Amino acid sequence: MTTEFDPATARTLSYVYAVGRAGTPLDTALTGHPGLEEGALRTVPGDGLVAVVSSVPSESFDSAGIASRMEDLGLLEVMARTHHAVVESASAHTTVLPMRLATVYADDARVRTMLDERGPEFDALLSRLEGHVELGVKVYADPRQAATAAATVGGGQDSGRAASPGRAYLQQRRAQRQNHRDAYRAAGAVAAAIPARVADIARAHMSHRPQQGELARAAGENIANEAYLVHASQEAEFRAALEGLADGVPGVEVEVTGPWAPYSFATPPAAGGPR
Repeated sequence: MTTEFDPATARTLSYVYAVGRAGTPLDTALTGHPGLEEGALRTVPGDGLVAVVSSVPSESFDSAGIASRMEDLGLLEVMARTHHAVVESASAHTTVLPMRLATVYADDARVRTMLDERGPEFDALLSRLEGHVELGVKVYADPRQAATAAATVGGGQDSGRAASPGRAYLQQRRAQRQNHRDAYRAAGAVAAAIPARVADIARAHMSHRPQQGELARAAGENIANEAYLVHASQEAEFRAALEGLADGVPGVEVEVTGPWAPYSFATPPAAGGPR
């Protein structure tokens, strides 16, 4: 049996999702939208800015609680998805600075102090990001696909004389290693060509660690995971610049994701326990 979190009776902390300017639709647009633990969202004003906030239980989001959540993949996924959903909803109404995951303050007064202290910095960032979105570009290498393509081109022909089982095995292993090297070399060349193609479109660029496991949605291994800041009016132009980049390159795929709120180009306080 579970008990719903009731911020009216429980000791709470203030979880911050994003920061925007006062007087924007943020003041009313997110009313009724759920935050973490199904808490209602609200805005906390300070120095011409507003923070999108919800109350969370202190026993789950203090320093020890956050550390525990970071180690529990199920809880971490719920927190990340909810955080992202709130930021995306906010960014649909106005320009916001996405805060890092698990940005928690002791109360709204501390949030207000943070806004007052960092007002000029946040104002400059909001001006820079106004009207822009983040687009992701991922490059994948799939040696198995490359091997299939190579076999199709070669027609599966041998030298005309059946090889012994041992020799056939060695030939197969050499072909696998060669396909593996070729796929990764080709993927690297494709990734290296991307910045030049979008240089006149993207306003900023950041490289992230390649994704693994379930985070890497396409087949093969993610070898490049890049983020670009692009004006919303140039999204189609950005996508067109990369269209067909991996055509005719077996075992290599390019994926463009987004548009997202510009997570990679905002610099809010680091994650951690309540401040």
